[in-house]
Amino acid sequence: MKVLDLQCGQHHVFEGWFGSEDDFQSQLTRGMVSCPMCGDAQVTKKLSAPRLNLNTSRGEPEASAPAPTQAQEPVTGTQATNTSAALPAPALPSLQDVANLEPAQLQAAWLQMVRHVVANTEDVGKSFPEEARKMHYGEAESRNIRGHATAEETEALIDEGIAVMPLPLPNALKEPLQ
Repeated sequence: MKVLDLQCGQHHVFEGWFGSEDDFQSQLTRGMVSCPMCGDAQVTKKLSAPRLNLNTSRGEPEASAPAPTQAQEPVTGTQATNTSAALPAPALPSLQDVANLEPAQLQAAWLQMVRHVVANTEDVGKSFPEEARKMHYGEAESRNIRGHATAEETEALIDEGIAVMPLPLPNALKEPLQ
């Protein structure tokens, strides 16, 4: 198993697990490797030191269970979340605290927030604008939803006073990691 430090064109750093260098190159060529933060498929390897698991009692390489590889998919559309039904909100850090975070810490915080949204919302897909309107006008039970909406649909919902938030969501985060 080969663990690589990868970076997208937007300078997001992430880790990828591959069976071999050829496996990585094959997946990269076929567009199967993309950034879990932004979905950018312009991925490069970063320099990294090799990691050896040694059995300290004998100095021999230690067998470790390989982690499964995950195919990443780019963002396919705008995501929006209805915020009229409140999600349990953790305490927010101050702006100063956020400004002092390293890029890797910001990335981790963003991923945690997106995973929280995915775990606590119902995906209504392309019917998002209709569902948001039904909830806003009392025609459907209020609940936390997410789905696809165009920029025009999102703007129309906001103009109607419906609380929505565009949230680009990489496909890799829509489903459970394997």
